[in-house]
Amino acid sequence: MQSSHSLSHLSVAFSDHHSVADAGLVLPAILAEKLGLRDLIDEHVRLGDAPGAGNVGVKGMTLIFSALAGGDSIEDASLLRAGSTEAVLGQGVRAPSTLGTFLRSFTWGHALQLDAVSRKLLARALAAGARPQDAPLTIDLDSTICETYGLKKAGGSRFTYTHTRGYHPLLAVAAGSGEVLHARLRGGPAHTAKGAERFISETVERVRGAKATGSLTLRADSGFYSRKVVRACRQRDVRFSIAMPLH
Repeated sequence: MQSSHSLSHLSVAFSDHHSVADAGLVLPAILAEKLGLRDLIDEHVRLGDAPGAGNVGVKGMTLIFSALAGGDSIEDASLLRAGSTEAVLGQGVRAPSTLGTFLRSFTWGHALQLDAVSRKLLARALAAGARPQDAPLTIDLDSTICETYGLKKAGGSRFTYTHTRGYHPLLAVAAGSGEVLHARLRGGPAHTAKGAERFISETVERVRGAKATGSLTLRADSGFYSRKVVRACRQRDVRFSIAMPLH
């Protein structure tokens, strides 16, 4: 028997106000509240007279929760406005159009303000017991590709070495647990090791500033095999394991 329905005529919507978009957001919402993440964003992010300058903490947290729920575009944040999701998150949720205005208000200097937020958040997490502060820590250094769409994104309109259009950020990640200790956004054509020397120094400052007193070891692939990277490790008393290119 042939169905009279087709996918093009079906729509899915929340009809129960007690439903939530993603119950898995309860734990990160509690953690964010305990660490005071929204207050940190309000304290450090100043957008001046830009149209999206108001309520930066609420807008920033909306984007974070959307990403945790699997969103990969601004429009996906609308999912959080369904049912009683706001009650689960413990805050209001902003519309995608509002979030777009907010993000377009950022300049490079404003992005660096977010660095201060993540640095203090790391310190609070370690102080709260995220890991023993005197334990040895291995830091994995790598770059990644973040594909973008559109030709007007500052730094993201050109092609990466993988022939995709987007960004080529640096990441420092705690081995084993996967916590992102530091991140630096770079343009798509950036070489793998561009800015790595300074990035390593900043990462070590973050970790030591968070009262992590254990020994530090840096691991990286052959893309970071350079005198500058080795020098940065030695100057900061960091052990290192770097793959060598095969010639």
